[in-house]
This record gives sequence, C-alpha cells and structure tokens, in this order.
Amino acid sequence: MRVNVLPSGAGKGTEILELNLEKRQSGDITVIHCRGRMVYREEAAEVSRVVREALRTSREVVLDLDGIQGIDSAGLGELVVAHVSAQQQGKTVKVVGASRAVEEVLELTNLISVLATYPNVTAATKGAM
Repeated sequence: MRVNVLPSGAGKGTEILELNLEKRQSGDITVIHCRGRMVYREEAAEVSRVVREALRTSREVVLDLDGIQGIDSAGLGELVVAHVSAQQQGKTVKVVGASRAVEEVLELTNLISVLATYPNVTAATKGAM
C-alpha cells in the first residue's frame, strides 16, 4: 500500500509537501517505509492513521524513517501517539533508520529514551521474521 499525503488547500502556486508511506506486512509484523518530510498536521496525522490501521493486524509495527528528510513537533507528537497506542494494546512500535538529523531531534527531546530505536529494519525484526 502506498499513500501520498498532500496538505489541504494545496493548489496552483502552493508549495506541495509530500510524504510517501509504503506498508508491507509479514506475519504479525508490519513495516512502514516513510519517504519525504514528517511535518505539518496532515502528514503527521496520516502516519498515525496508518500505524493505527497496522496495529489492528500486527503485534509489531516498524517505522522505517530512512527516507525522512525532516521532522517537526507534529511529527514527533505522532511518533509518541503511535508508541502510546501500541503500548496500550500490548504491542510495539519500533523506529528504524533515522538520519543523523532526525536522531539528533530525538535525542534533544529525549524521545530516544522512550521510543524503541534500531539502526535498520533487519536489526528491529531480528528473530521475528
């Protein structure tokens, strides 16, 4: 499944920001590959929606941020929402592949100590797939 998110009101003469989400499921693990920027309300909210949907059929969701060029407070907030939602269901959301810039933001906000982070999808799913 591939989802492209365009901000509401985007039109002629408006800068169009895009976030691509590609979801793949293997057994009870769903990997969501993210490309673009995880910023602004629409994009960040779409990440949460896709994670919630994945948690219905998976015990574990892996958010691959390898293709994320930037993240803002809305994006960070949605990562926390995804984490809390999974915990409440006895499930897990793992964050992988964060660029150095995204990793620095996670460190500055201390979310690095809250979120389960891994260098890549293989490390996050080792022994599970």
